[in-house]
Amino acid sequence: MRLITVNDIKAITQKIGIESFMQKAIDAIKEDFARWPEFNKSPRHAIHYPQGVMELMPCSDDELYSFKFVNGHPGNTAQGRLCVAALGMLAEVKTGYPLMLSEMTLLTAIRTAATGALAAQYMARSESCHLALIGTGAQAEFQFLATQAVLPIDKVSYFDPDTQAMHKFHRHMHHKADLQPSTSIRGAVKDADIIITATAAKTKNRLLEKDMVKAGTHILGMGGDCPGKTELSLELLENSRIMVEYLPQSQEEGEIQNYPNAQVHAELWELVSGAKKGRENDQEITLFDSVGFAIEDFSILRMVHDLSNELNIGQKVHITPTPLDPKDLYGTLF
Repeated sequence: MRLITVNDIKAITQKIGIESFMQKAIDAIKEDFARWPEFNKSPRHAIHYPQGVMELMPCSDDELYSFKFVNGHPGNTAQGRLCVAALGMLAEVKTGYPLMLSEMTLLTAIRTAATGALAAQYMARSESCHLALIGTGAQAEFQFLATQAVLPIDKVSYFDPDTQAMHKFHRHMHHKADLQPSTSIRGAVKDADIIITATAAKTKNRLLEKDMVKAGTHILGMGGDCPGKTELSLELLENSRIMVEYLPQSQEEGEIQNYPNAQVHAELWELVSGAKKGRENDQEITLFDSVGFAIEDFSILRMVHDLSNELNIGQKVHITPTPLDPKDLYGTLF
C-alpha cells in the first residue's frame, strides 16, 4: 500500500505545477460524474458536536472503493489549527485490500474548487471575467485558480471580515489577476459575473440578497455545507436556477435545507452527461448549491494514486499482514 503525506502532495504539485494538478482534478471529476450510474452512492455519515462535525464519506464503482474522514470545526483557527482536517483511503473492490492511504486536507480543498469550476463550465456565461469571493480563508486561492482554469477570469474582488486573511490572499494571488479588496460584501459582489461564498461560520446567514446580484450572475454557494449552516437569502434562492451534486444530501446540508419547495433543476451529473442545460439564457441567475460529495473524493484519490505511481512519489508501507498461511494470522506476531 502507498502512503501519501502532505509532503508528497507538495512534491507532486511542484513536479507538474499547481495549475496542471487543478486541471487534472477537474478532468477526473468530470470523467466520474459522466458515469454517475456506475457508482454506489449514499449521503455522508455525520456526527455533530457543539464544536463542529465529523464525517465519513464512502463511494465505490465496481473496481475501486474510497472513503474520506473529514471534520469541520470553525473555531479551530482561533487555536492556530485548520477548520478542516481529512484523510482518505482507496481500496480495490476485487480483494478489499487497501491501495493507498492519503492526506486529504489539501486534496479536499482542491477537489472542492475543481467541482465548483466544473459546474461553472456549464452554468456561468462563457465570457465571465469578474469573480467575487466572499471569504478569503483556506479555500480562497484554490477557488480562484480552479475558476480561472475554465473561464477568462482577469478581475477578482473580495471581502473577508478578517483583514489578515485578505492580505494573505493578495500575497498569493496578486500576480494572477487584477485584485480588488473590498470593505463589504455588497461592494465585493457589485457587477460580478461569478460569486463564490466560502465562509466557515456554522450559522444561518444571509450574506447575499437578491438585490445584490445582477442578472446573468452565476453563484457557487459552497459555505452552506451542513445542517444549520447557510449563506443565501430565500428570495435569492427563489429567483435562481439551482443545481446540486446529490439531491438527498443537499436537502439536508445545502442552501436548499431552508427552502423545502425549492425547484432544483438538475444534479451535476446531468449537466456533464448533456441530459440537461446549465443555463437557458444570459439573464438567468444560476446557483450551484455545493456541499461536497464522495465521488469527488473518489476522483481525486484515483488521480493521485495514478500520479504517485507514475512519478514514484509516496512511501510503500506494510499495513496488511502477509502470512504464508492466510489462516494463520496469529503466527504473524512471531
